[in-house]
Amino acid sequence: MDSAEEIRLLRARIGELEQRVEHLRVSRRVLMNLLEKVEREKVALVHKLEKENVRLQRDNKRFAKWIFSKNKEIVELKERVESAVQKA
Repeated sequence: MDSAEEIRLLRARIGELEQRVEHLRVSRRVLMNLLEKVEREKVALVHKLEKENVRLQRDNKRFAKWIFSKNKEIVELKERVESAVQKA
């Protein structure tokens, strides 16, 4: 193989490698964009779940107070019934 042919092959190889480097750069940009998108979605989801958790805790507290109130009413009614039975 003469040197001109060798130079031509090396230049072709350099061209291929430069193309591969450019493709890698594009792939890296695409991956970074995807990673940023996933991170934004994760932050949004965490925020949504935190809000939902606060809402559920508030609703749970309200429900617990309601149950306690109803239980208190039941106890009071039982006491009245027992008192009425004893008087009769």
